[in-house]
Amino acid sequence: MKLFFSNISPEAKSIALIIATVFLFSTQDAIAKNLIQTYPPIQVVWARYTSQTLVSLIVLFPIIKTVLKTKNMKIQLLRSGFLFGATFCFFSSLKYLQLAQVNAIFQVAPLFVTALSVFILRESVGIRRWGGVLVGMIGALIIIRPGSTAFSLTLILPIGAALSYASYLIATKYLSKEESATTNFLYTSLIGFIFASFLVPASWTPINTVDLFTFMSFGLLGALGHLLIILAFRLIDASFLAPFTYIQLIFASCWGFYLFSEVPDQFTITGSILIVLSGLYVWLREQNRKS
Repeated sequence: MKLFFSNISPEAKSIALIIATVFLFSTQDAIAKNLIQTYPPIQVVWARYTSQTLVSLIVLFPIIKTVLKTKNMKIQLLRSGFLFGATFCFFSSLKYLQLAQVNAIFQVAPLFVTALSVFILRESVGIRRWGGVLVGMIGALIIIRPGSTAFSLTLILPIGAALSYASYLIATKYLSKEESATTNFLYTSLIGFIFASFLVPASWTPINTVDLFTFMSFGLLGALGHLLIILAFRLIDASFLAPFTYIQLIFASCWGFYLFSEVPDQFTITGSILIVLSGLYVWLREQNRKS
């Protein structure tokens, strides 16, 4: 078995890991959508952070004092707050929208990263990459359709999630030069858990016995997904793996159809194609710029 894996290239291993990651994330989203039909979004967010934080503390306990040391507590708070906001907006939107819709709109997050990097990280973005960002935003507008009878304010939630997540990635990129991956990972879980614990009592709904195990464990899918991302990034540069994250759209559509009988309409499909193509174009321009 070891000989078999030793013959697999780092590129192939990393691709397999990132596909497994997006499958775990899409499965977590499907479970969250099911729970949110009965429980308030903040309670589902709390469950997700609680299980992930408990596992993180158990795994990192032998080195907890070292991992908790940070010189950037304010940025850690801000960064974790962005991810908490992204999670809350994303989960809240699942109550009203299809899994495919939410995931498609959320895919504009990398395009937001490109835009934000200009203003925050002072990076240079050429006219062609700006054009790619614009096409991606048009794709999102096709799905949202503002001004049409199908428009709902709930369609803004995935945009808020994407913008918050992009801000989280920018903060992570800033901290990656000064903090270890384990420190960033632990603070992400711990601070999110604290935020959710303050907010959840006001809308707490008693948990049905049949849902208890799901509440206790579904956040582990996210924790395992983040672990696989770390392993994948150790094998290959993160930018190489970016296009494979779009496979999550396929998984989301499959879960939506299987669990909720959701069939994406022509606007969702068209917008998704534009978002994915624009994301791939911006990625290619970024690779050409680095080479």
